[in-house]
Amino acid sequence: METIDIHTITLSADELALQRKRMAHLTDEQFRFLLQQVDGYQRTKEKLPTFAGMQDWWYPVRLSCEQCSSEATARYKCSLLPTLPYTLTDLTGGYGVDTYFMSERATRAHYVERNEDLCKIVAHNFQTTRPQVDIHNTDAIHYLQDMPSCDVIYLDPARRDKHGGKVFRLEDCEPNVVEILPALRSKAKLIIIKLSPMLDISQALHSLEGTWDVHIVAVKNEVKEVLLVSGLDRYHPVTTTEGYRRDNEGKVYATNMLTTSDTPVGFSFSRSEEREAQCEYYDGAREELISADAYVYEPNAAIIKAGAFKLVAQRYGLCKMAPNTHLYLSKELVEDFPGRVWQIIESNLKDAKNTQASILTRNYPLTPEQLRKKLKIKDSDTQTIIGARIGDKPTLLLAKRVNQHTASR
Repeated sequence: METIDIHTITLSADELALQRKRMAHLTDEQFRFLLQQVDGYQRTKEKLPTFAGMQDWWYPVRLSCEQCSSEATARYKCSLLPTLPYTLTDLTGGYGVDTYFMSERATRAHYVERNEDLCKIVAHNFQTTRPQVDIHNTDAIHYLQDMPSCDVIYLDPARRDKHGGKVFRLEDCEPNVVEILPALRSKAKLIIIKLSPMLDISQALHSLEGTWDVHIVAVKNEVKEVLLVSGLDRYHPVTTTEGYRRDNEGKVYATNMLTTSDTPVGFSFSRSEEREAQCEYYDGAREELISADAYVYEPNAAIIKAGAFKLVAQRYGLCKMAPNTHLYLSKELVEDFPGRVWQIIESNLKDAKNTQASILTRNYPLTPEQLRKKLKIKDSDTQTIIGARIGDKPTLLLAKRVNQHTASR
């Protein structure tokens, strides 16, 4: 088969498929493979820029490309690994994105995957780029039974049942992490489990024995992954299975990555800190908080998913609009707030008809679409109408975005 540089093909895979006659020199199998490579490259070149820059890099079928981790989230997982050289086992290898990045500093790594086609693709891709990775075409449970001990086990359980429907409990994922947890702990010093953002984190933690840190990872303000991590502090790798923490409280790390290369915006806390946090709620007494030139804040998606609703107000000295309204107020600007910020132009907006604005609603009787239709609002990025329950009243505010650098706290 002649070498075809997929990086130079501008046609989509569907468009290229119509050019079959012009590529009659390719067998049907070769042509199908070419279409798969073009489709995979075009679908993942933004998501996986390192792979996109590789020559002779193979891509799997569309579903595997869609379901794999992004480079940004894979690199985040690397920050959870021991600082010293380590051994790694990825029990649910898939397309190998996490294995590739997490094995960069590993002395030896094992990729485990039951899909033979994926194993062939990863074996091809890793033969020169990751020679320290051994490929195992087998089931995770079967491999776990006889695998050698290692420093780190990573797994991303399948979150669909045998009929293809989504599951929302950790026990219903495959493999069943709750069931195999004793075996995992007998084999590794550090365990990292990737979960869907849709899974119930509290229920998952209740199902798992021991202490787990929770990492909620967002990219460009969209939560992509939830990671559960069990083992000693990453700066002090565990040396025995007795090192697992069992008597102290795990922490929650809410992280938002703006780009692959930027420093993540992080917010960390313990669950007891959130329970005990003191938070001021708007009660109408401080009208200056909703007057013109005051500020409105919305935490990034990772913090919202983490449930740090009271603590974020306490740490940044903000007033929460209402117990179930996750927007916050201040008279003076908080420069390093980890999320979006608006400055109020007009409070208690009475006549918003024909206004040009984007719309944000939180704990408000109408959706943005309903509000736009009712008030005949034209879309615009120059200002925002914020509909929210403030105190005990549904309120409309007109505001403008504040551009600021969001630092970690």
